[in-house]
Formats: sequence, C-alpha cells, structure tokens
Amino acid sequence: MNIEHRSVILLKAVMAALFLVLLVFQFLSFPGQFAYNSQQHPDQAYLQWPLTFLAGFCILCAQVIVVSIWRLLSLVQSDRIFSNEAFKWVSAIIWAIAGGWTVLVSFTAWVLSQADDPGMPMILIFLSLAVTVVGLLMVVMRALLRQATLLRSDLEGVI
Repeated sequence: MNIEHRSVILLKAVMAALFLVLLVFQFLSFPGQFAYNSQQHPDQAYLQWPLTFLAGFCILCAQVIVVSIWRLLSLVQSDRIFSNEAFKWVSAIIWAIAGGWTVLVSFTAWVLSQADDPGMPMILIFLSLAVTVVGLLMVVMRALLRQATLLRSDLEGVI
C-alpha cells in the first residue's frame, strides 16, 4: 500500500468524522444555542429561527463540500480523477461555497449595520474574505482540472 493510498484512506476517515460533527452542529448545537439565547434574551427571541435556518444552511453547504471531496477522493483511488465525472463534484463544491458565501456576506452586512463594537464585524469580514479566496481558488482548480483532463485525453490518444 503506497503513501497516496494510505493518505486517501486517512483523509476519508477524517472527512467522515467531520461530517458527523457537522450533523451534531446542524441538529443539536446551533438550534440549542439559539433556543437558549432566545430564553435568556427575550427581546432578541425573534432571531432564533432565522439564525437556526441560516446556520443550518451554511452547515448544509459544508456537508455538500465534504461529500464532494469524498467522491473526488474515490476518483483518485480509482485513477479516474481526470474524467468528466470529477467536474460535477468540483462544481458542487463551488456552488456550495457560493451559497455559504452569499449567506455569510449578507449576515456580515446585517451585523455591520447593527454593530457598536468592531470585533465581530472584523471577524466576519475576515471570514468573508477567506471564503472568497477559497471559492476563487476552486474556480481556478476546476480550470486546471479541465486542462489536465484534456491533456490526459490527448496523451491517451497519442499512445
């Protein structure tokens, strides 16, 4: 068993653990936290369900990314990463990042309009920029995958 195969197996195990943690966050941690906050601060109870929905949506985007990476790792294992099948999984990652980015930027704008302290807005601006960079990197990686797939098919045609 070579190092690449072991790395893929280890990465899949970590991705499975990450998916389980995301499920706990999605269905227990965030809904419970927002319910608790609405009990402690009744004047802000109206935020419970919108925040629960937005957090659940962002976690769903992260779950789509985890599943897509899992599928891409399976393609690596079967030496089919340079196939058309890989494009749909990379596109799913890009769309999930775009969805999460949209919610994050909208939430950041809302927090900026309400904030009286610069701490949280600065953290959210940093996260928005980081997600932007990751999304744009994925677009570039998809273009590189497309070029590598074309080069591989050209090479196979020559051989």
